[in-house]
Amino acid sequence: MVEAGGMLGLLAGAAVLAALLTGALRRYALAGGMLDVPNARSSHMLPTPRGGGVSVVLVYLAGLCLLFSQGLMADEVLIGLVGAGVLVALIGWVDDRQSVAARWRLAVHFLAAGWGLFWLGGLPPVVIYAVEFDLGWLGHGLALLYLVWLLNLYNFMDGIDGIAGVEAVTVALGGCLLAVMAGAGVEAWWPMLLLAAGVAGFLVWNWPPARIFMGDAGSGFIGLMLGLLSIQAAYQSFELLAGWLVLLAVFVTDATLTLIRRLLRGMPLAEAHRSHGYQYAARRLGSHRG
Repeated sequence: MVEAGGMLGLLAGAAVLAALLTGALRRYALAGGMLDVPNARSSHMLPTPRGGGVSVVLVYLAGLCLLFSQGLMADEVLIGLVGAGVLVALIGWVDDRQSVAARWRLAVHFLAAGWGLFWLGGLPPVVIYAVEFDLGWLGHGLALLYLVWLLNLYNFMDGIDGIAGVEAVTVALGGCLLAVMAGAGVEAWWPMLLLAAGVAGFLVWNWPPARIFMGDAGSGFIGLMLGLLSIQAAYQSFELLAGWLVLLAVFVTDATLTLIRRLLRGMPLAEAHRSHGYQYAARRLGSHRG
């Protein structure tokens, strides 16, 4: 077991390494023409390199392995997070370079979410007012849909500079605070701190005005990791999962209501658009930072 000072050094190192890797990825994207070119449905004005979220993927997965080597992570949690994360990041990276059909992306998303959910043990029994309900396979199915939706909505919500990164940092830190207040052990909250540190390093380059975008590889990965960490927190206390849902409520509400509205209007769901609440806000305020 490492000392607290060593773990703080790990978090600082993760942030610095993520920032350096993002800079390297920006040069790679510019050289390879991996640019997000603005169109009528974009919220940015200039061609901007994408794929910077891969830095978070690499730093986080390496950090998880280090936590495991220090006895701060159970075998099944490591296998679940790393396996699911690699699958989602790979399909996202391919999609960032050349478009992948939505059905294939969704198939991989379900596979990745199912893998992570299996190794974490599925959805734990639901506890409401001290009454426990074991939902069995129904609960596992709902948890699977929750993870896939969170993964995709995180991609939908990554539409203006810094928003997805700030959300990841605040939710991870909020989840960590809830875990500490609930008396959870270090194994529960160090992965949250590590994710916040890695994303903070990426934000150095993504803060408005962004010099690189996260891309599907990064946004999908972060969305799935937040979902799996929330499921893991539910095993400590089901109230913690409720807390995570509150922390994620801005993204979940905006994306879900936007999807429902587009469904009711008969609009194509796979088509890019500018009808999210945060996009309206950015246009009204005249800036992403505001």
